[in-house]
Amino acid sequence: MTSTVLVTGGTGTLGRHVVPQLVDSGFKVRLLSRNNHQSGDGIEYVTGDLLTGVGIEAAVDNAEIVLHLAGAPKGDDVATRNLATAAARTGVRHLVYISVIGADRVPLAWVRSKLDAERAIAESGVPWTTLRAAQFHELTTTVVAKLAKLPVVLAPGGLRLQPVDSRDVAARLVELTLGEPAGLVPDLAGPKIYPLAELVQTYLSGLGKRRRPALPIRIPGKAGRAYRAGENLSFDGAVGARTWEDFQAERPR
Repeated sequence: MTSTVLVTGGTGTLGRHVVPQLVDSGFKVRLLSRNNHQSGDGIEYVTGDLLTGVGIEAAVDNAEIVLHLAGAPKGDDVATRNLATAAARTGVRHLVYISVIGADRVPLAWVRSKLDAERAIAESGVPWTTLRAAQFHELTTTVVAKLAKLPVVLAPGGLRLQPVDSRDVAARLVELTLGEPAGLVPDLAGPKIYPLAELVQTYLSGLGKRRRPALPIRIPGKAGRAYRAGENLSFDGAVGARTWEDFQAERPR
C-alpha cells in the first residue's frame, strides 16, 4: 500500500526540491497550505493554519508520515506543537522535522523557538526524526545582498557561516523520510566555513564589482560569544556537495 506523506512548507525553498522527489519515490503527497490550490501532478492540496490549529487534524488524518518544513521568524514552537499534537491524535507513524544547527547553543529568540519546536516533536509520542541544517545558500544570499549595498563590508569578528545547498538538504530529508524514525540525526552543513565578509566579497566579485574595504565590528553579549565559539557551525556532521562558490556561479546575473 502506498504511504501518504503530509508536507508543510511544500511550496517554499526547500519544499520545491523535496516534493518532486517524494512523488518520484512513490508517495501519495499531500501539501498543507493556508490558501486554496488546485490538486494535480500527484499532489493533493489541503488547507489549514498551523498557528491557530484550524484544519490541521483533518489535514493529518490518514497520513502515515508528516514532513514538517514550514518555518517563520516567529511562532515555530506554537505551530509545531499544534502539528505534533494532531499527528499524535491521528496515529502518524513518523514525524520528520528540519531544524537549525545550534538550536541548543545559540541564544537568539528565533533559534530557541526551533529548539522548543524540537522538544514539542520529541514529547509528542510520535516516532520522530530531526535534522539540523545550516543556513541555505538562498537565505545567505539574501543577507549578503543587503550587506553588499553598503559602502564598506561589515566584518563581525568571529562570525562565520557554513551555508548549505537546499538541494543537498532536500535529498537528505527524502532519505530520512523513506527510512525509519531515527531521533536527532547528525547535522548537515556546507563543505566550507566562511567569515561573513568573505561571503560578501565573493558575491560582489560574481557581480563584476570590486572588493570593498572591510569594517571590523564586534557582536556584543551572549550571542557574540556563541558565534565566536562557532556554536552555529558543524565540525563533525555531514556536509553537502555544493559550495557557496558553486551556488553563486549558477545564479543568473
